[in-house]
Amino acid sequence: MDGKVIEVERKRRLPGTGGRLTELLMKLGWQAAETVTEVDTYYSRPDVDFMETVECLRVRRRGDFAEVTYKPPSTSATHRADDVISKPETNLLLADAGQAAMADQLLEAVGMRLLVRVEKHRTSFRHQDESEVTVSIDTVADLGVFVETEVLSADPVAAAAVVERVEKELGITDCPTVDLPYRDLAMSVMAPLMPEGC
Repeated sequence: MDGKVIEVERKRRLPGTGGRLTELLMKLGWQAAETVTEVDTYYSRPDVDFMETVECLRVRRRGDFAEVTYKPPSTSATHRADDVISKPETNLLLADAGQAAMADQLLEAVGMRLLVRVEKHRTSFRHQDESEVTVSIDTVADLGVFVETEVLSADPVAAAAVVERVEKELGITDCPTVDLPYRDLAMSVMAPLMPEGC
């Protein structure tokens, strides 16, 4: 192991609005951050379909914050059979949200293909005894409500065990796992609306 910190996460679909889980988190001492709205614009290369390779290239906007993120292709090593995903991320922080439009313009100018825009309202929770863990409840436009348990660690096996433990403590293990990123879910909703040849 090289000691590089990676993101280990699993996403589940929640019934309803996620209100019950929010109440439980608060009861168990998890502290909520302010709900934020994130708008993610996803791109692919013209010669490589990032939908097939499950790569991610996105521009994210959130209030005054903006960044460009790249995640490498999924493999059996990064995406386990139980839908725990362990991938390194490359994040380029932009000076302010206004630069997100310039990042979009740059990516399109060098030939990247626009795939989809996804808007989500995210409330993240942290616990003083679980400093490496973030539990986020996402309400995603046109897709529904999801919970994502994320651990930052240099040890993906140990981090996956933490994800399992936290999900059990929160009583969400019966909620169906979602192995696709929001980008792919949004693309699947859009696909029937696209004219042939797109």
